[in-house]
Amino acid sequence: MKNTAAYTNLAGWFEYLNDDCDYENWSQYLILKLKEFPLQEGLDVGCGGGWFTRAFQKAGYQMTGMDVSPEMLDVAQRNALQSGIRSEYVLGDIAAKKPQKRFDFITAINDCFNYIPKDKLKKALKNVASALKVGGVFIFDVSTPRKFEKKIANTVSVDDRDDVTYMSFGKVEQDVATLDVTLFVKGKEGAYTRLDETHTQYIYTEQELLDALAENGFTVLSVEGHMGEERLDSDRWCFVAKRGATK
Repeated sequence: MKNTAAYTNLAGWFEYLNDDCDYENWSQYLILKLKEFPLQEGLDVGCGGGWFTRAFQKAGYQMTGMDVSPEMLDVAQRNALQSGIRSEYVLGDIAAKKPQKRFDFITAINDCFNYIPKDKLKKALKNVASALKVGGVFIFDVSTPRKFEKKIANTVSVDDRDDVTYMSFGKVEQDVATLDVTLFVKGKEGAYTRLDETHTQYIYTEQELLDALAENGFTVLSVEGHMGEERLDSDRWCFVAKRGATK
């Protein structure tokens, strides 16, 4: 089967298959971070199906969601319509082009920056800085090297449900992880359709990210593990940074 780009076939199933992520508490953790600053208008980079965009909008922020996947944006817009929580959604790649306007804060949640190749990291952070007002806040996370080593490398994962079966095959070579994802989607007549796509993620050390942030005019305010966990034992790091006046 021919593999397609990440979050093409998976787009419509992503939040459903990740219903164990505790999105509610995760979004509340991030909202508490945002409330530490006088912020109004935000950009959610890599918004996917729009869960965090909607949560931030519901909390009182004026939100724009941005994603590189047209299929994911379609899902985000449908979810917004169904929930009655309206935000603007735009197609865009933060590693390729800076947004047209400036925001009080930018978020990039659930491994968005793991999808950015290392040779594009500084350009992506430069574009984030350019899209922030002076003193603006940037909150993002990445999966840690520990997670890739223990939970992705040489793994097979299966999630078998009544309407869809998810399978992934993970491998890690140096600082690049590849997940080959296969979905078997049950149709109305009971027949299954097979869908394949490949996800490539890049493994960053904490120091790599700290150095790249500093080079692009950010002051790092905190680095925590997932939802406040001890970062050395966590599968995810959450960075909170502030844009200086030099970019």
